Amino acid sequence: MNHLTIQEQSIIRQIVSETKKRNVDNISRTDAYFSYFKQHPDITWSFLASMVSRNGGWNMCDLEGDIFPEILEPKMRKQLFLTYERANWLIFHDVYPQLLLYQYSTKYNRPMFHLLPYFNVSAFIQKEWDRYWKETDKKRLTTALIINEQNVIQSPVIEHPVYRNKVFHSLLFSFQDWLHFSCVLFPTCGGEVYGASVSGFRSLSKRINLGKRLASILFHPRLFPYFFEFAEKTPHTGSRHDYEQYFKIKTGRKTPLLRTTFPIIAHHQDKYQDWSKQRIISPAWLYSPARHHHPIHLTDWYFNKSNQLHLLLSLQKSLKLKKWK
Repeated sequence: MNHLTIQEQSIIRQIVSETKKRNVDNISRTDAYFSYFKQHPDITWSFLASMVSRNGGWNMCDLEGDIFPEILEPKMRKQLFLTYERANWLIFHDVYPQLLLYQYSTKYNRPMFHLLPYFNVSAFIQKEWDRYWKETDKKRLTTALIINEQNVIQSPVIEHPVYRNKVFHSLLFSFQDWLHFSCVLFPTCGGEVYGASVSGFRSLSKRINLGKRLASILFHPRLFPYFFEFAEKTPHTGSRHDYEQYFKIKTGRKTPLLRTTFPIIAHHQDKYQDWSKQRIISPAWLYSPARHHHPIHLTDWYFNKSNQLHLLLSLQKSLKLKKWK
C-alpha cells in the first residue's frame, strides 16, 4: 500500500469501513444494493442483487414461519439459516467494494479499478470493470457480475464439506430441489408474482443461467416499473408478508420479521483464492442467452405451492412422521 497515493489509501479505508457497516445482515445488504441502484441505475446488477437478497431474507424467515418448524428439527433450520446467511454475506463482501470503486470512479471521472486487487476480487471481474468503463455494456457487466458472484460462493458454500453434507446433499434439499419449492420471486404492488424456480441449485452453470433468466425478467421493459415500484414502496423485513399484503386474498402474517428472529452472525473470511485462476470460464456463461423453459408469471404457481406445503404438513401430522433432521 506504500506506493499508493494518500487519496487512494483513504478510498480503500473508506470502502472497507462502508462495506463492513453495510454487511451486517440480510436487511442491511438488501437496502444497500437498492440504494446503490437508485444512485447508479446503469449498474443494473445492483437491483437484481437487491431483489434476490430479498428472497434470501424470505427464505430465512420461512424457517421460523408457520410450516418449517413443524417439519424441520431446530438443528436443521439453524443450518439452513447459516447457509443462506453465509452466501449472502460472502457475495456482499466481495461485490460491494467493486460497486463503491465504480462510484469513486464516476466521482473523479477516471477509472479506479487498479485498486480492486486490494479487495481480493477475481482477475475475471477486474477485467470486466475495465471493459465496462470503456464500453458501457450494461448487459455484459450484469452477466459478468452474476458469473463472478456465483463462482465466489461455489467453493466456500456449495462445495464446503459442512454445507455440502448437511444441506446440499440432504434428503430435504434434494426433495425441495426436485419439487421446485425454491423459487426466486419478484412481486408487484398489484398482488402479482413473477420469477423463476431453482432446480439443480448445486450446479454452478445452472445458477448462472438462473441469474441471467432473473435479470431478463426483472428488466423486461413492461415489468420493470412494477418491480421497482414494489421495491421503492415496500421496506424489506424478511417476512413474506412484505408482498403477501398485496394479494387479493388476505392471508395474514405467516412468517416473522428477520431482525426479531435471527441474531447477527459474526463471519470469518477464509484465505482468499481467485476462482478465475482455478476454473475454466465457460463461454456459455457470458454468451448464451437466457432461456425460459417455464412461465415467468407465477401467481397461480405460488398459491398452488403454498397449498402443497400445507398438504405436506397435514400428511406429516396425520402419519405422525418425524421431523427432518
